[in-house]
Formats: sequence, structure tokens, C-alpha cells
Amino acid sequence: MIKYPSAVALGNFDGIHKGHQQVIQPIFKYPNLTPSLVTFIPHPQEFFTGKKKQLLTPISEKCKILETLGVKQLILLRFDGDLANLTAEKFVKDILIKHIKANFISVGEDFCFGYQRQGNAKYLELLAHQYNVKVSITKEQNLTIRKESIRISSSYIRQNLSQGKPELANEMLGREYQIIGKVIEGQKLGRKIGFPTANLEIPSEKFLPKKGVYGVKVNVENKHLLSNLPGVMNIGTRPTIEGKNISIEIHLLNWHGDLYNQILTVKLLNFIRPEQKFSSIDELKKQIKLDCQQLTIKV
Repeated sequence: MIKYPSAVALGNFDGIHKGHQQVIQPIFKYPNLTPSLVTFIPHPQEFFTGKKKQLLTPISEKCKILETLGVKQLILLRFDGDLANLTAEKFVKDILIKHIKANFISVGEDFCFGYQRQGNAKYLELLAHQYNVKVSITKEQNLTIRKESIRISSSYIRQNLSQGKPELANEMLGREYQIIGKVIEGQKLGRKIGFPTANLEIPSEKFLPKKGVYGVKVNVENKHLLSNLPGVMNIGTRPTIEGKNISIEIHLLNWHGDLYNQILTVKLLNFIRPEQKFSSIDELKKQIKLDCQQLTIKV
């Protein structure tokens, strides 16, 4: 049971992109209410399809971003059969009013809720009015790129990341797309060929962009002097050495030190090239040098 009256932003918020941020912003207008974000776990699509959904922002990452925005409380609603079968009226009364103690609610204009998505943002406004709760409805957000208006959405961000276009995804997010993980021990091949890499272990539900090499900048958690370190990241199976599993490896430029067990935040800047198989290790070394030179130009 939630203890304090809340001003809540309600939705899925995967990515917490610029459109989501506009939905979140109104909850800070009420100093006597706890600014809170209410979302669902697992993602409703995962519940209905039975397929694991890859997320732009897994819960641990979402928490960090929300904290920087000033959100004080993240409320996770378990999306199961009981919740899916709640009527719109029961969802408002039992969940939002009784359980969460929502005194103000902010949603996007395309928000739907209740059994078979029977309720929409306008109906939420009507139902909440019965409890003297105000609802703010935020219109969809667009970006103008090359004179073309593009709707900001989590699905469009995924599409651009899948196509190796992190710059456009970053513009919609309002920050660089990031991958957060723990440095684990690898095969040490990079060290042997003169390009030591940090191998990342990441949450299984994290959405990965197109396989290939990226220009990145890296922060090391709890080490303030180690931030925005330039590097190149490879996502893929390492076909030159007959790799099979997807790995994430980061080579930091002009870096010497032990990063094992450190938490790295890797921010994508640009896509350098697709993953490819080289005829020899020497050819791979030559290409990595070229990759690093491209990064120097970009950073």
C-alpha cells in the first residue's frame, strides 16, 4: 500500500524518450504530492504474446534515469491475468485511487487501459473526475528532421537502432542510447593483439542495436574522473575467431587499467561499420586501427 498521496505519470515509458518526458513533467507541479511514475511489469505486450520483450530501459536503468528527472517513486504494477481483466472503472477505483492514492494523473493521449483496452485517456479523465482527481493529457511529440515531422515513439527508436542509426534514436531520446553492464572476464584476445577490451555482461532483456562497431563514450560507475572516455564497441559474434554467442566488447582509447567487475555505462555516438569476418587476425588489427581513427574524428 502506498503511504503518501501521489502525482503520477502513468504508462509503459520504455525508453523514457522526449515524448515520455513531456508526460512526466506535469507531476512536478504539485509540491504536496509525491512525484511518481506508474508502469507495468512485465510489459503488457510480453504478457499477451508470451514472448520476452527486449526493453530500451530495463527497470534498473529506468530507475537511474527517473532519478535524474526528479521522480521520487517508481510503482510497478504486476501485469497478469487479474490486471488484464480489470474493467476500466475498477482499474481507476481500486488501483489508481485506493492503492496508489493518486491525486493527480498524467498520461499520453494514446494511453489505453482496462479489459481489452476499453478505456482511453478521455475516459480516464471522466472517471477520475468522480474522485476529484485531475488528469493531464499530453499530445504526441514530434521531431522535425530534414523538414519532415516524425512522431517520437519507442518502436521508432528501436527501428533506428536496428538499422544502425543511433544518432536519430539519440535525438528522440534526448540523450545517447546507453548500454549498462558489468565487466567480466573474456578470452583476452583483444589484449593479445594490442587492443584490450572490456567484455560486458548486461541484463538479458536489454534491447541491443544492430551488430557491428560503434563509436562510444564510457562512464565508469562511482569513478567521477572516469567519464566520457572515448572508445569503440563491437556487438556481435566475432566471426573472425569463429565466435557463436553475442558479445559486447569495448576498447577504450589511451586507457591502461583494470576494469574487471566495474559497472560501465556505454553511450552510443555513431555506427562505424557492420560486423564482418576477416581473413586473418592481422587484417582484423588493421581494421580496428581504422575504426579508432574514425572515432577520433567523431568525438
